[in-house]
Amino acid sequence: MINLKNIFPFIAAGLILSACVKIEHLPPEPSISFRSFEVFDTTDILGNAIKGGRLKFYFEDGDGDLGMSKQGFSDYDTINLFVNLLRVKNNEIIPAPDNDPLRSSRYRIPYMERTGQNKILRGIIKVTFFYFFWSPADTIYYDFYLKDRAGHFSNTERTCQIILNNNGICTR
Repeated sequence: MINLKNIFPFIAAGLILSACVKIEHLPPEPSISFRSFEVFDTTDILGNAIKGGRLKFYFEDGDGDLGMSKQGFSDYDTINLFVNLLRVKNNEIIPAPDNDPLRSSRYRIPYMERTGQNKILRGIIKVTFFYFFWSPADTIYYDFYLKDRAGHFSNTERTCQIILNNNGICTR
């Protein structure tokens, strides 16, 4: 039979050592990394054929304050994912005008919070776009970035080239 008096010091030492794991630290500014963009056929709520797109990117935030504030909010508080449309014209990438039919809406990331000592948030965010008015010649890019609740902005990432006429996934 095993004597518990002899095993207890090893169990206690194991628990103490596992509690001493260093907490990872990241900067308070969010960081993002483009993963993919998918173009696909879909239908709108009336059954009309349209194009869809899905942006997928990885994020990290060192102080874990991503997402919309829980308090009352204004338009300034709710917009925390900024997506800028770029068009390819004559082999040049240029910002799309404000009235461009493919210009994306404003986006917001829901409230996120970690409990405990480690506040780091990591994950994948997917954003879906619907293209009601597009032409087979439309070739675009998106520049995008995040803002956390403290007002820190992430780096800006760019998608791969998106040809709306071609269904499929592009990655970088």
